[in-house]
Amino acid sequence: MKKVIAITGTPGVGKTSVAEKLKDLGYEVYAVNELAEKLDCIIDYEDDCAVVDVEKLKKRFLSIPGELVVVEGHLSHHLADTAVVLRCNPLVLKERLLSRGWSEDKVMENVEAELIDEILVESLETCREVYEIDTTEMSVDEVVEVVKSIISGTCKNYRPGSVDWISELGERIDEVIRL
Repeated sequence: MKKVIAITGTPGVGKTSVAEKLKDLGYEVYAVNELAEKLDCIIDYEDDCAVVDVEKLKKRFLSIPGELVVVEGHLSHHLADTAVVLRCNPLVLKERLLSRGWSEDKVMENVEAELIDEILVESLETCREVYEIDTTEMSVDEVVEVVKSIISGTCKNYRPGSVDWISELGERIDEVIRL
């Protein structure tokens, strides 16, 4: 049976950087958006973002050969057995997204999603196994080492519930929700 590992999280948390390193290390890694296009699962575009038929993508994706496959993207947890949810402090994330030149609305939508654990909750609803990594102070190489331990089945840490931005930020929460 194929084992599918998702590298997921809100935009700006490091998914693509981790996926590129894993690919360099020889892992079979796919990006959700590229897969959706290749497998004809894009149904529309909104604000320059692809709207993906996730059920159709999942059916078609599972037919791709390989015993162990890593899929990266903020929808990847819908395709996987195991989700690795990358997290980032919303204050840091906000600066990253603003530096990309994103609109204020798009930045705030994603920062709020990170703040309320949106991707983590979705992952817990769709995957058998979920890990949560706060990447805020970690290098890409450090995150990759944790992901490799998850893939190999030797990771004993990073269970969901370890990241609580609302408690951690406390009174600084106003900085997160205002531009």
